[in-house]
Amino acid sequence: MAAAVTCRLTTALCKQFQRVVTVSSSLTQPQYATQTLSRFQSCWQSTPVYSRALHTSCVRKGLEEFFDLPENWGESTVKSGAPWTAKQLRTKSNEDLHKLWYVLLKEKNMLLTIEQEAKRQRVQMPSPERIKKIERSMKRLDTIVNEREDSLRLLQTGQEKSRPGSWRKNVFGKTIWHKFREYPIPWHLNTRYKRKRFYEPLHVTPYTRLSLENYLKNKLCKARRERGNQKKLAEMFPKKTAHA
Repeated sequence: MAAAVTCRLTTALCKQFQRVVTVSSSLTQPQYATQTLSRFQSCWQSTPVYSRALHTSCVRKGLEEFFDLPENWGESTVKSGAPWTAKQLRTKSNEDLHKLWYVLLKEKNMLLTIEQEAKRQRVQMPSPERIKKIERSMKRLDTIVNEREDSLRLLQTGQEKSRPGSWRKNVFGKTIWHKFREYPIPWHLNTRYKRKRFYEPLHVTPYTRLSLENYLKNKLCKARRERGNQKKLAEMFPKKTAHA
């Protein structure tokens, strides 16, 4: 046992000594090292480097990006463009929509900061309609992205919803959309799934009929009230009605 340990230690010391000798011999040959370094540099320069810079905000601005431009400070109104329409957004690629979402989000954060600062100073925010324009643009952008995801899902899987399911009735007689879930055991052995009741009990059927009658009655009353309002408006403004 002791002989084996001594042999291992001797082998390790010999390897360390050999490494030291190799390093020292390479250092004593500066000309060879210079040639190797120059050859490596020429090879590195000839090889194209594919890199892409990460776009970030300017470091020098800091918290100033949460506020409007200095030339807009103290102004009662600030010029702003119209919100993005769905027709314009549909012509953009997915990458452009992704970039535009973060641009709108950054602008929204800036406007919310200005709004909060105006409330703190108890003054009117300049052009508060800009927030509504940003929210409309973001909502339309989200709608366009969902349309593309739905179209791709229909093309690949044929599923209308992102999560498959089916229309079923609950114990109250209402038709609901039941989303499917993954279970580790079959449904007929799953006691948790079997506790769910996807049917309408017999004692609920009369109340379901009454609920439907109440809904149709309210719908009829609403239509009758709307016709009455239209008739009163026609009597109050006969010229406007005839011109229309």
